[in-house]
Amino acid sequence: MSQEMLEKIAAEVQLFNTLEQKENFLFLLGAIAARIVSLKKAAEILNLEPEALLKILELMGIDFSYLTQSDIATEKTW
Repeated sequence: MSQEMLEKIAAEVQLFNTLEQKENFLFLLGAIAARIVSLKKAAEILNLEPEALLKILELMGIDFSYLTQSDIATEKTW
């Protein structure tokens, strides 16, 4: 994907003011989903409180859980 295309996508994110903030947010969404970074670390990078980032994810309809897949399986069997 070209840099121009990435910048157009990032520009559509209405949550942050600068293109750099928007690009960081989109990058960190993927990193959170892949469990490469924690929610706390992602919030720190974005200069947000973890609760604020969690609320943003919730408002965007993105489910985030601190539980691992095995934790979820264990919870379901209780």
